[in-house]
Amino acid sequence: MTILVTGARGNVGRRVLDRLHAAGHPLRASGRVPGDLSVPRGVEVAELDLTRPATFDAALRGVDGAFLYAEPDGAKELFEAAARAGVRHVVLLSSSTVSGPAAATDPLAAHHAAVEDALAASAVPGTVLRPGAFASNALGWSHAIAAGQPVRIPFADAHTAPVHEDDIADAAVAALGDASSAGRTITLSGPRSITFREQLAVLGALLGREIPVHELTREEAEEEMGRFMPAPVLTSLLDQWEAAVGRPAEVHDVAPVTGRPGRTFESWAREHLDAFTARS
Repeated sequence: MTILVTGARGNVGRRVLDRLHAAGHPLRASGRVPGDLSVPRGVEVAELDLTRPATFDAALRGVDGAFLYAEPDGAKELFEAAARAGVRHVVLLSSSTVSGPAAATDPLAAHHAAVEDALAASAVPGTVLRPGAFASNALGWSHAIAAGQPVRIPFADAHTAPVHEDDIADAAVAALGDASSAGRTITLSGPRSITFREQLAVLGALLGREIPVHELTREEAEEEMGRFMPAPVLTSLLDQWEAAVGRPAEVHDVAPVTGRPGRTFESWAREHLDAFTARS
């Protein structure tokens, strides 16, 4: 059973590829520039640009299962090509924003919902994974923390239930190996709700020092974060965080899918502590 893994250079895609390779599955990794991919020995590489339907048929030829990330441009054509190729199961990496209260007007949710809708309308059996906030989002603070500077964030007391990328990958591999998961939509989170301020306290405890927090107003955040984030996406993100202040996040532990409890933020922080440590 040849499995196609898209996004094989990404946080989740590479973890999925490595797990499937270790289990002995025939694999094909894809990318816009196949020569840029570094894959384990024996893994095929193929060109696949999710916005260019001309690349679809060759990449999907002989594939039985696929791990895909969300890209709305070309999604309909992608699933049509998958059906032509006889793909029997797709696991789609989507987002929990699709089920959020403001999904109808949220650009992040709309991006993922368009791909989910294309999969649902196709003839290809699929499982949809909807992770919430990634634990790795905390890496956005690494430069300031390593430099001993205050972390500048809005809504420091907003709750999330950050999910470890290894748990997302474990869930994807479990779903690919379980034909009965086709047709399901599975929401994934970490095992507990934790605020941004509490995440910083966890990192501080591991580093042996207090991490100062400079809480931005919404207006300040719009100005600072708007330098590197599109306005509609930033508005959506700030709306989510503002609504989550003082409201514990819903927990959708991965255990029912993976068979083991989800990894905690503390576990993720210990594994990635070097990223927050000053360089000599």
